[in-house]
Amino acid sequence: MHLTTPLSQGGAVLKRYTKKFDKLGLNTFSDLLFHLPSRYEDYSIISSIDKLQEGEVVTVRGTIIDAKNSYTRRFKSIQKIILSDGTGELLLLWFNQPYIIKNLKLQTELSIAGRIEKFSGKNAIISPEYELASGEELVNTGRIIPIYPVTQGLSSKMVRKHIFSTLKSMESEIEEYLPNSILKKYAFMDIKSALWHIHYPQSFDETEKARQRLAFDELFTLQLAARERKRLWSETQEGIHFQPFSEKMNAFLKTLPFELTPSQQTAVEDITHDTQGGTVMNRLLQGDVGSGKTIIAACGLYLAYLNGFQGALMAPTEILAQQHFATLSSLLKPLGVKVVLATSSTSKNKIEETFDIAVGTHSLVGKNVTFNKLGLIVIDEQQRFGVEQRGILREKGNRPHLLTMTATPIPRTAALTLYSDLALTYLHDMPKGRKTIKTWLVPEEKRLASYAWIRKEIQENDSQVFIICPFIEESENASTIKAATKEFERLQTEIFSDLSLGLLHGKMRSKEKDTVLDEFKQKKFDILVATPVVEVGIDISNATIILIEGAERFGLSQLHQLRGRVGRGDKQSYCLLFTESSSEITLKRLKAMESMKSGAELSEYDLELRGPGEIYGLKQSGVRLLKIAKFSDRELLDKAKRATEDIGEISTLSPLLQAKIQPYLLQKVSPD
Repeated sequence: MHLTTPLSQGGAVLKRYTKKFDKLGLNTFSDLLFHLPSRYEDYSIISSIDKLQEGEVVTVRGTIIDAKNSYTRRFKSIQKIILSDGTGELLLLWFNQPYIIKNLKLQTELSIAGRIEKFSGKNAIISPEYELASGEELVNTGRIIPIYPVTQGLSSKMVRKHIFSTLKSMESEIEEYLPNSILKKYAFMDIKSALWHIHYPQSFDETEKARQRLAFDELFTLQLAARERKRLWSETQEGIHFQPFSEKMNAFLKTLPFELTPSQQTAVEDITHDTQGGTVMNRLLQGDVGSGKTIIAACGLYLAYLNGFQGALMAPTEILAQQHFATLSSLLKPLGVKVVLATSSTSKNKIEETFDIAVGTHSLVGKNVTFNKLGLIVIDEQQRFGVEQRGILREKGNRPHLLTMTATPIPRTAALTLYSDLALTYLHDMPKGRKTIKTWLVPEEKRLASYAWIRKEIQENDSQVFIICPFIEESENASTIKAATKEFERLQTEIFSDLSLGLLHGKMRSKEKDTVLDEFKQKKFDILVATPVVEVGIDISNATIILIEGAERFGLSQLHQLRGRVGRGDKQSYCLLFTESSSEITLKRLKAMESMKSGAELSEYDLELRGPGEIYGLKQSGVRLLKIAKFSDRELLDKAKRATEDIGEISTLSPLLQAKIQPYLLQKVSPD
């Protein structure tokens, strides 16, 4: 066995759990070593049974003197084991795990760990970690124990066992990939030590030093990949030269029913400048909900049209694609621009070749859409598309310019790390006349009063309302979380029987969704009960209230996106947040929605509270960007940037480091 060997070839047990490991993105033994703990349990305190205190987290070693199954009145089994160490006896309990008694025989010496509780007046540990006390080195007890991200059917204990055996058996294969100059300059431990200390630390100080090394690796790899992407992009053949057509562009802007904000004007100038240069434009436009990104896309696409080129706008959902199609058609068709729509609903028919702009979903990359002279691609909510989809679309033209857009708030430190190869434009101001959405975290005891207020707003101010539920249907795992279908029925029969309600969720067919949205726009519904399918692309100017159930289920950035479904017109709008959580941290996080109105501010705050995880859900070709680094690790980020500047060409780096960079290069997105 080697580090590159697939886990499926690692023996009968690993073969049986291959699909479980696949779900975690673990395919080889090397992947297993870099599957890092999410937290730790401290079982390093070893105590005798006679000195145990309720509430202590300890490790106890002893011998099994009694083991039996017992049953409740409802025939559920309880596994009871009594452990003795000569100073006293300790009760160990499991529920509905009869194999425990089969596997653990009398007189077996065990090392067990967990929290001491009282059960029928006796000291006990419920569902303890355990392992044989004799033989191999202790892995699950008697030390600081790593707890890993797992999936259903795969325990942290099993992952821990296989990582430990892999480290022991393949330690000699673990090679250093960072240059010695970097290790010395920043005093990082070597990779072999870092892996041992992150998985099996003797102290939390060791854990932090190992985390620093591995976090640096991630940030350094991202920086190197971004630098290489930028080099590959700049070294391509000359890009398409657009003429500015200043008079016609200014005339177009004067036809708009509003004035561009200062940052919108800057964005148009950036695009005009980029497309006149000698290289292909590669710009990311980030703007808060309602900041007017679509009009920037329209300007870019109109500029491509004036230069005799076709344009494409790709959106992640049919709802959003249709919204963009309607907007672009209303703005550009009067100027002679032919706009067509390509979605899964229209993809059965070949799109006629005489169009100027094609708006669509992933269907744009299909065979039914042919571009004769593609000059500009606009990708909305770009993080929702895979690398391959974007690459195929680019290959439909001869080095077309690329504008990517997102309303998803990205912390500035994250943007500078992830997108240092892109030119960045921020829409930081809002259109004139746009009112701040008043947001309240509503206690459960005020729910009925909230319903009464909503009814009054509908009846007196002709308001329309979104009610958002986290799920489509209620499940056993989340029975307390309101589901859209059940909540729709409850509201329709018990709360708002005198009003008209609609239902929208992701399992509905495209035509059904379109019908519901059209009817909501036409004010046939007072209230639309929906799942987060309305997170982007819904523009109902008359909707002034959004009520979000189970708000703790969403990140602040997603809540901000949902909040942006209202406040699209000139009326005062409101957002009501409901939660069944009593956690102080959760309530503090949700309370921030009341005072923080900027998506960027909220994303930074959420980042501090919850850590990076997968930043705003971003995945690239199955790669999880950060496993251990945090975008709040500003000192490490600075070190990674400096180290990147000190490093020579990618080709001079170790093959292992080059291999780590490859998944992030997004080669198909770059020009050939």
